[in-house]
Amino acid sequence: MSKLGNLGARLHRGEVGYDFVKNRKIWYGLSILITITAIVGLTVRGLNMGIEFQGGAVFNTPKNTAASVSQAEEYAEEASGHDAIVQKLGDGSLRIQVAGIDTGAANEIKNTLADDLKIDSEQINAELVGPSWGEQIANKAWQGLGIFLVLVVIYLAIAFEWRMALAAFVALIHDITITVGIYALVGFEVTPGTVIGLLTILGYSLYDTVVVFDSLKEQTRDLTKQTRWTYSDVANRSINSTLVRSINTTVVALLPVAGLLFIGGGVLGAGMLNDISLSLFVGLAAGAYSSIFIATPLVADLKEREPAMKALKKRVLAKRAQSAAKGETQDQDGHESYGDEPEDVAPAVVGPRNQPASRNRGRGRPSGKRR
Repeated sequence: MSKLGNLGARLHRGEVGYDFVKNRKIWYGLSILITITAIVGLTVRGLNMGIEFQGGAVFNTPKNTAASVSQAEEYAEEASGHDAIVQKLGDGSLRIQVAGIDTGAANEIKNTLADDLKIDSEQINAELVGPSWGEQIANKAWQGLGIFLVLVVIYLAIAFEWRMALAAFVALIHDITITVGIYALVGFEVTPGTVIGLLTILGYSLYDTVVVFDSLKEQTRDLTKQTRWTYSDVANRSINSTLVRSINTTVVALLPVAGLLFIGGGVLGAGMLNDISLSLFVGLAAGAYSSIFIATPLVADLKEREPAMKALKKRVLAKRAQSAAKGETQDQDGHESYGDEPEDVAPAVVGPRNQPASRNRGRGRPSGKRR
């Protein structure tokens, strides 16, 4: 077995682990700092909305146009009075995008570009996008996002409980804010592909969170009937038992997205890949982070405010103090091992899993038969 696989097995059995819940204030502070940075970037720089949202025109020149990208960009900005985005396509043609212009001025801009590029104006194909259409797209995107969040909260409240639904909602808002803030800071263009990417990352983020919540729900059944573990202890165990799985799924998902972003968009210059690949890359990383460091510790915080969990924590701490005073040993999770636990409690649910019986048990004992 590989080292990572062996570590994952040991984490799953509870033999090793990191106390994520205990250090939750560090993760909260880090997330707040990143979120504030994203909000400041969004407020100061704003989003670079694409032509689909602002309206404007796209001019496509014929094959093997002699002008360079920088020259075409300069010509387009002089002709329109607005910033222009120019891309050179594989057949040598140019795609000139000018946002925020009046569609009525498109013909004049087209003729000016034809003169500057020294080509026939009839050879330039113009595609016009009205601002009203872009506004409809934006409204539909916000409606889809809102419906998605409402359905997620309702489902989690029914399948688990309202505290987990609230924690998942906070994690999703955290992921969206960071992703949108990165777009503002980097200055990448926001297109319908960006919206698709945002909705996609919400599904990935929710998947990781639900995996941990399902493990937590399973391990906290009849938790108050024992005095060995608090809710935070079990929450921490749930994170550790699914940690390697979350890392593996995230890395596997990030590799192709990184190829699109850094190789396709950066090295090969396919700028149209940036709009969706950046949102996927940032969102997947933020989603994996929030499911481990935000959602589950937040559930533990909310849950331990319940009177029953407060009483359980008080009993557990008193039991540990009593055992420490008697000099009793501690188990693999760092908690005291008790020999007087009630038999009706299933320690395999909230503590280390029961180990299978040894195959050597009974060997060496006389069988009563002569060979």
